[in-house]
Order: sequence, then C-alpha cells, then structure tokens
Amino acid sequence: MAGPILVSLYYSFTEFNLFQSPKWVGLDNYLSLFSDPKFVRSIINTAYLTVIGVPLGLALGMLVALALNFPVRGQPLYRAIVYLPAIVPVVTATYLWRWVFNAQYGYLNQMLGHLGLTGPNWLSDPVWTKPAVIIITLWGIGGTAVIYLAALQQVPQQLYEAAAVDGANGWQRFWHVTWPALTPVTLFQLIMGVIAAVQIFAPTFLLTQSRGNAANGGPGDSLLTYTMYLFQNAFVFLKMGEAAAMAWILFMFIGLLTLLILFSSKRWVHYGSE
Repeated sequence: MAGPILVSLYYSFTEFNLFQSPKWVGLDNYLSLFSDPKFVRSIINTAYLTVIGVPLGLALGMLVALALNFPVRGQPLYRAIVYLPAIVPVVTATYLWRWVFNAQYGYLNQMLGHLGLTGPNWLSDPVWTKPAVIIITLWGIGGTAVIYLAALQQVPQQLYEAAAVDGANGWQRFWHVTWPALTPVTLFQLIMGVIAAVQIFAPTFLLTQSRGNAANGGPGDSLLTYTMYLFQNAFVFLKMGEAAAMAWILFMFIGLLTLLILFSSKRWVHYGSE
C-alpha cells in the first residue's frame, strides 16, 4: 500500500505522460495548477456542490427520519421506499436522471408544466446544471435518513416525558432533547458527506459524457468538478504529474477539513456522558 502512495508523491514532482520516463520538475506542477483557470473553476464547482449539497442532504435526511419515526400504519413499507433509491447504483441513477432532466421530454419539466411553470434546460444551462446534480444526490438520502432514524430510536423516552411535564412545546423538545442526541450522528454524517462531496465524480461525469470518456465538464465547465479535472489530466491529457499533484492537494485538503470539523465539534456535539 505504501508503494503506490510514495510513487504518486514522486510523480507529483515530475513531468510524466506514461510513454516517457518521468522528468523531475520540482514544484512546477503545484505552482502551474494554481494559475490554471480550469483548476480554479473545478474548485469553485466542487465547493458549490459541497457547501449547498451537504447541509441540504443532512437537513432533509433528518426531516425524513423524524417523519419515519412516527408510529403509523405501514411504517416499515415507508422506510423501505425511502431507502430504496440508496441501493440503486450511481450509474443507473444518473442515466435515469439524465432522462428525467431532459428539457423537452423529461418528466420533471412536464410536472412543472402541469403546475404552470416553465422548466429550465437542466443540463444545458450553466445556472441549472449544479442544482441538477444536487437533486440527484438528495434523491439518495435514504442511507442518511436510516442512520438518523437509528439514532432517534436511542433517545430515552424519559427525557421527552420530563420535557412535557415542564411544559415544553414540540420545537423546544426537538431543540433541547432530540437535537443534542443527534449531534454525534450529525458529526459523523457531516464528515462522510463532505468527503464524498469533494470527491464527487460519477454523476457529473455521466451527465456531461457525450461518447466514450469524452466528458467535457458541461456547459461553460459548470460541472467540471475537482476529481473530473484530475481524471482529465491523467487519462485525457496524459499529464500524470499534474494529476498526481492534484491528488495530493485533495488528500491534504480533506485531512485539514476533517480536522477543522472535529475541532469545531467541541462546541456543538453533545455526548451522553456529558
């Protein structure tokens, strides 16, 4: 395992195109990336999907879990329906959504038309391409909801009964009892969600794929995510040195971001022993 890691680190300091021996260039790959407009664009696109998509996914997953926790008839069926999209392979789901997002024949714009609304060109308009990707990720929040549901079932009922005796309303019971109990799970899901979001590849690649591996980043490079540009550098432009440098920048960024989230958790995560 250490071998490939060390080799990729070495390649990140070289000019290498797979067909010639690596040539040592020092920090040139790292320096040239930050003056590359496409590299900057890929960071902006990835940040958009992360900053908007991850909080939305957590909030929606929690709301769905709260709804599924109500004791109603057919509860197991509802839980299965919510979780079902999470087990659909991402390739299948993305091709399904390509059809749904079709501006002329897609179901989504037809539904909006029935409501008197004009649907946008989801995959052709740079303004709407990233919201389309976020919708695809939100469609698979069943896994997030199931984890929140398991956490909800561990909240002691005595706490709710005590809060009710004290006259707490629904919001106060959620804020002072439910939310503190969910914060450890939220920390876990936040870290996993951020790591997945900054590495997002398959949905954006498949939504912009025209033939073979000729994914072009979408209209105006609006879907050129960090990992897609890394892929293009490695296997389309054959710039393995720059691709390796991008991989190490991503590795260090994820490590730093995870440490920052863990450090901030001291202020908002509550554990049962506290």
